[in-house]
Amino acid sequence: MQQQTLRSPCHIHGIGLHSGKNVTISLLPAPADSGIVFRVNDGSRQVEIPAKPEYVVHTNNNTCLGRDGVEIGTVEHLLAALMGLEIDNAVVLTQGTEIPAMDGSALPFVARIMEAGRQPQGAPKRYLKITAPIMMEEQDKFAGLYPAEVSMFAFTIDYPHPVVRAQSLKIRLSPQTFVSELAKARTFGFEADLQAMHEQGLALGASLDNAVGLGRDGSVLNEEGLRYADEFVRHKILDAIGDMSLLGYPVLGEYRGVKSGHALNLKLMQVLAKHPERWEIVSGSGLLEAQAV
Repeated sequence: MQQQTLRSPCHIHGIGLHSGKNVTISLLPAPADSGIVFRVNDGSRQVEIPAKPEYVVHTNNNTCLGRDGVEIGTVEHLLAALMGLEIDNAVVLTQGTEIPAMDGSALPFVARIMEAGRQPQGAPKRYLKITAPIMMEEQDKFAGLYPAEVSMFAFTIDYPHPVVRAQSLKIRLSPQTFVSELAKARTFGFEADLQAMHEQGLALGASLDNAVGLGRDGSVLNEEGLRYADEFVRHKILDAIGDMSLLGYPVLGEYRGVKSGHALNLKLMQVLAKHPERWEIVSGSGLLEAQAV
């Protein structure tokens, strides 16, 4: 029921999934009630970008935050790891403008955070409690939040690729379930889409070392195969956890997604902010606080 930060700093180095550039990040302890803040060094200046919906600048195949012309991309897997391990406050110092892809999952971030340790801060933990349903729908895509006494994530996907097809999963989020059921689920991409993505300046650092590749012939291109039979829907839940972390508080409620992605998740958070009558901020002791998202 207390807020947590990192016990000590940790450092992570890797290649950006979309930029293809080498990048180094450092996760640093931060004071209670400060949230997650990206401190981006783009070579000429350093800009602080809070991990909040109003700082999302685009959702094209990743969630990208920005401020004053400086951006930090592909933040969702790291944010999911911080949320999954119940880290409330941290500074993410970056040398570069994209979070490293690592192996395409949140597991390397989890390992570094656990090595650094978690430090209780004495301040009460706060939650965003959903009190009435709120949802967004676009064609066959859907994202919604519903009242629940715990944090739940449910997702359904349906891709024509024979390895994927229709998959559904519902998980109660806790540090234990995040580590065992979600953290090692990797991002995935289709061989047939790769050329078009390169032409858009995307996936320039993508490889079978940091993504599950799905071949034109209906196969999984990675020699080691899948980590879960339903790795794809598990990764979509991981993405949703990362996106919902931008609300600034763990959600007491149930997230439901059907074919949703970063763009629709952002719209859901934006409409949630416009309807404060459908949620409230509660502390670990159950006290209500009049605070906006």
